[in-house]
Amino acid sequence: MTMLDDRQTAAPWPTAYPQGYAVVDVETTGLRRDDRIVSAAVYRLDALGDVEDHWYTLVNPERDPGPVWIHGLTSETLEGAPLFPEVAAELSERLDGRVLVAHNAAFDWSMLAREYARAAVTAPVRQRLCTIALSKELRLPLPNHKLESLAAHFGVVQQRAHHALDDARVLAEAFRPSLHAAAESGLRLPLLECLPLTEWTDSPVVPRAGYRPSYGGGTWRASRKRPACPYPNPGRYHPDRPLMQGMRVAFSGDTSVDRELLEDRAVEAGLHVATSVSRLTSLLVTNDPDAATSKTVKAKSFGTPVLDESAFTHLLRDVAPAEGVRLPAPSPSSE
Repeated sequence: MTMLDDRQTAAPWPTAYPQGYAVVDVETTGLRRDDRIVSAAVYRLDALGDVEDHWYTLVNPERDPGPVWIHGLTSETLEGAPLFPEVAAELSERLDGRVLVAHNAAFDWSMLAREYARAAVTAPVRQRLCTIALSKELRLPLPNHKLESLAAHFGVVQQRAHHALDDARVLAEAFRPSLHAAAESGLRLPLLECLPLTEWTDSPVVPRAGYRPSYGGGTWRASRKRPACPYPNPGRYHPDRPLMQGMRVAFSGDTSVDRELLEDRAVEAGLHVATSVSRLTSLLVTNDPDAATSKTVKAKSFGTPVLDESAFTHLLRDVAPAEGVRLPAPSPSSE
């Protein structure tokens, strides 16, 4: 594929495109809710995707560094590194006013949002762009959605995989031709809103001998056992009707609102949050209905209705009460 080396494209540059980007990569102690960042890198790009500067830092996670065999950062290496609150201001300066770009942006954004929340600081990020989603929009002929495959497609040489600075460099170099290809075709960029976390409570970290977190697969969110939904399943969602308490809702893919917060809102509205899709699922919420995930594939095979996040959150404002169900009143407090 021919890469665009000049600053001109065949078509006029879309005026609606962002004026700057921050290509981000973070390495972490693991993939779960209470894991921490151990290193971070940012490549700042201008509106056309050209590199302005780059920045890198180690971060002391104040805990076991996790998968050293992946990121190579030992406890000894991180011992004298700054804590996240000590680098938050400089990181904010590099993110401010720019779209955060990352490969699997939901993960990098969530890790950053949680670190900022722990530090009681608001992350200055309002939008993010996932290069996996962009490659899908561009219909790039990639064998998979790994960063190395995207890099190989554009002839970018990766030198140190899972090193935050080199991963950010590789992504920045692959993002520029992707951005230009999108501009030439008049493609609307797959931007998602970033809503910062405002509160945070850490779960206790229990050190374990031979600790090896599930870093290569599974979810990066800690599983939480929710109370059973008190309402019966009224069946599938119908586009001409509101959501109803008891409906089984599943989520798939990247979301603007932190997934846990979105699930909490659904539970508070009286919906049943399902971890998988079955014939009993009332609705699948996804911003990428064409993605070949197990949930979207099952939803299509079962004929399960699909809504995007924006439509779902709008419907959450007015969920209909369950029909014919009356919950027991709370017992009066003794005086």
